Amino acid sequence: MISVILVNWNRRELLRAALESLSTQENVVFEAIVVDNGSQDGSLEMISAFEGGYPLRLIRNAENRGFCAANNQGIAVAQGHLIALLNNDAVAEPGWLYQLEKACEERTEIGMVASKILVYEDPQRLDKVGHLIYPDGQNRGRGSGEVDRGQYDGLADCLWPDGCAAMYRKAMLDEVGGFDEDFFAYADDADLGMRGRLAGWDCVFAPLARVRHHRGATLGLGSARRLVLIERNRVLLAAKLFPWRLLLLNPFYYLLRLSAGALAGVRGEGETNRYPGWRGKARIIGALLRGDLEALALLPRILAKRKEIRRFRKRSDAEVLHLLRQHRISLKEISTQAV
Repeated sequence: MISVILVNWNRRELLRAALESLSTQENVVFEAIVVDNGSQDGSLEMISAFEGGYPLRLIRNAENRGFCAANNQGIAVAQGHLIALLNNDAVAEPGWLYQLEKACEERTEIGMVASKILVYEDPQRLDKVGHLIYPDGQNRGRGSGEVDRGQYDGLADCLWPDGCAAMYRKAMLDEVGGFDEDFFAYADDADLGMRGRLAGWDCVFAPLARVRHHRGATLGLGSARRLVLIERNRVLLAAKLFPWRLLLLNPFYYLLRLSAGALAGVRGEGETNRYPGWRGKARIIGALLRGDLEALALLPRILAKRKEIRRFRKRSDAEVLHLLRQHRISLKEISTQAV
């Protein structure tokens, strides 16, 4: 059986659409678990009255505990041997769960499966099909913003799936643990995926497992807090999981990426284009500094977790470096891409 976990916070109508999309799933046995993070918009009443023709459980939190903690609550009570995540701002197409399950059961060493995530407002355009990473720890969705011409189709190796719409083998989660709650949101799926990779599990992409996603519905694409979390968690990810020889080069790659991003911004490209004018650029600088300071405060705890990973780690530093090179995003692409 599959357990589908949906985390919600004040997104009643988006959540309703996500739950309705699960009603279209065929040839699979599944349960849905909604973890609500203290919504005040009528979400709880909607969930209680929802009838989708499948088992639906609700976990109520009094406050917003974040994406990571809420998913861990769902995983803790899940009855399935496969765990699927679906964002409350995503809609699954018919056959999504079946295709994920089919891909996961191809080989026992497959611990994760990535969906084809399309932009909701423009379903001919890719949101992401798995993830790529830059050597400073910043990750990006593979194919993000591209027109979907089938260029990524065919079941292929993937670094890790995007947490918006993913499947994880419960056995892998039992081995490496769930989401790291220090991340709260953003790069949490990167941390989980990399831990799975370090433990020797594989990840594949299932092109027929399709969802449509409202981009930036959680904090908003122009949110300064979003930038803080992305920068903070970039540092935490590298400090926790990167081989030391790559970690020592982190400041070099970081400055290289910032310089390339600044040049792209001058040309009206990339992420910095979302923050126009000198005030916008000041917000970016302030968010990056806050993110680095928050990461610094968390480093002792993160480095302690780095030691804990040794108990399940199977891939060597050389194998991890090869994996990161194999799924590396180019400097040009990461600096000109607006996520």
